[in-house]
Amino acid sequence: MDTKKLIGIEDNYFINTFTRQPVVLDHGEGVKVWDKDGNEYLDMFAGIAVNTLGHNHPKLVKAIKDQAEKLIHISSIYYNEPALIYAKKLIDLTEFDRIFYANSGAEANEGAIKLAIKYTGKSEVISAVNSFHGRTIMALAATGHEEYHEAFKAILPTGFKQVPFDDIEALKNEINENTAAIIIEPIQGEGGVNIASREYFVEVEKLCRDNGIVLIVDEVQTGFGRCGTLFAHELYGIKPDIMTMAKGIGGGVPMGGILATEEISSAFVPGDHGTTFGGGPLVCAAADAVLNTIIKENILDNVNEVGQYFINELNKLKENHDIIKDVRGRGLMIGVELTESGAKYVDELREKGFLINCTAGNVLRFVPPLIINKKEINKFIKALDETL
Repeated sequence: MDTKKLIGIEDNYFINTFTRQPVVLDHGEGVKVWDKDGNEYLDMFAGIAVNTLGHNHPKLVKAIKDQAEKLIHISSIYYNEPALIYAKKLIDLTEFDRIFYANSGAEANEGAIKLAIKYTGKSEVISAVNSFHGRTIMALAATGHEEYHEAFKAILPTGFKQVPFDDIEALKNEINENTAAIIIEPIQGEGGVNIASREYFVEVEKLCRDNGIVLIVDEVQTGFGRCGTLFAHELYGIKPDIMTMAKGIGGGVPMGGILATEEISSAFVPGDHGTTFGGGPLVCAAADAVLNTIIKENILDNVNEVGQYFINELNKLKENHDIIKDVRGRGLMIGVELTESGAKYVDELREKGFLINCTAGNVLRFVPPLIINKKEINKFIKALDETL
């Protein structure tokens, strides 16, 4: 079926919740993808920071194929080997003690907030302005974008407050005896690739310790090597009580999760939370392949080297293009803030064979597969330079 007819199916049958690019992607290899019409693109977006190892990575594909021939789904009523093996491996690499498997970032954040409230017995949660924690009702209440709240204000749960990001005094002023948790992203992705200081995060952690508040770090977009460390909160030297994850965890299969300390996680008992699909054998086999590849193939070294090279090249463009207001990022999570809307640049670069995204209205966001190389970066930089 041709592209026009396929897009017509969405126009006639889908609930209208997305504004999509007029492209039907068909297959991919590494950092490249091809559409139904045979056009080739360099994927600088990776499915919103999901395709950690790019497209059609042989180790990930093999893990999925091998597991699919055994078991795809068994529900949470039974044990399954891939979930158990992956849990031990991931926890051994972190400062956490327990895991809960979910299916998405929003679901992970819902569960984390429930856990914090159950543990503390308190009723208020603080998050940051311009944060993004998901579109389910409680995750939406924690999300710091008023425009997303507008249509649902009548049913949003109470007890959620947002304060400016990287403003420790504003945070101090909102803490009270009812504060159960602070949920924060190490780097705000949807908000425009916003980065706070190390000192800020250290102070946030201290505030939580001094006031009996649960610190939840939302690593849905920043986790699994995206920012040059396995998890981005490591950049700040802090130890959260709870961490949420999704996106890059499975390299493309839908998966999420919650990691928590022993003390915090003990608040949940059977019946407090659950999932039908979370931690299924197929997704856990995929996640295990992704984690193994990140570690054994030194993917983090590539993220740091190529990411810094990318930022340096973008800063060179900044010197020649007044439209670039700022270049910021860590690893391969990078934003270029423009002095005007970035939507037309997304379209023009797509026409030239590059898939990117614009967030916060005027920030071009680059979150390519972690296997991207300097040659591919150079190709993109040349096209961006010409487009600007």
